[in-house]
Amino acid sequence: MKRKLYHGSQNIIEKPAWGYGKKYNDYGLGFYCTENMDMAKEWGVFANKDGFANCYELECDGLRILDLNSEDYCILHWLTILLQNREFDIPSGLALEAKEYLLKYFSVDYESFDAIIGYRADDSYFSFAQDFINGAISYRQLNWAMHLGKLGQQFVLKSKKAFEQIEYLGYEVADSGEWYAKKMVRDKTARREYFDIDRNRYKKGDIYIIQIIDEEMKANDLRLRQSLS
Repeated sequence: MKRKLYHGSQNIIEKPAWGYGKKYNDYGLGFYCTENMDMAKEWGVFANKDGFANCYELECDGLRILDLNSEDYCILHWLTILLQNREFDIPSGLALEAKEYLLKYFSVDYESFDAIIGYRADDSYFSFAQDFINGAISYRQLNWAMHLGKLGQQFVLKSKKAFEQIEYLGYEVADSGEWYAKKMVRDKTARREYFDIDRNRYKKGDIYIIQIIDEEMKANDLRLRQSLS
């Protein structure tokens, strides 16, 4: 099976190179793509600086792909991978204990996969994750917050094998005047909805990180599946 992928960048990248990039990205070292051309254009531009949406086709046959959106995982698995790669603000004993608990019980051997599908933690979305481990928002609210602004998913190539199976198709120019404005609107929309008190108010039965720790909830706990509505 083949997938169309797009990579937003300031550069035209005809041959993605395995082993290069920023190791402190969401899922560590890898080539970060999206299946949405518009999203790639937003990711590729800066203020007053055009970018490119590089286009590829990936042959997925033979690849082990970790889909963090599947029913085998919950958002705490995604958050735990984030904790292993991004620099979180750990201002309290609760946040430190939360990090240790998640790393112990929700870790995924993500480095053994050829590719990963999961959320992209832009600045706003990363701050939502920090709020959760600091005890400021509930598990339900974290799940809800990750859909704000419709940031979408990213598809990350991790292994040398995956890099060998991607083919460059070309690129489209992303005009900063159009796509940077759209990126800013998306981020502002997410933040505005996140701070909407009426939509984000406490609901009876909400689960917070301190409860997850105290009651030793694990990934198979039905409460982590039933508390999202």
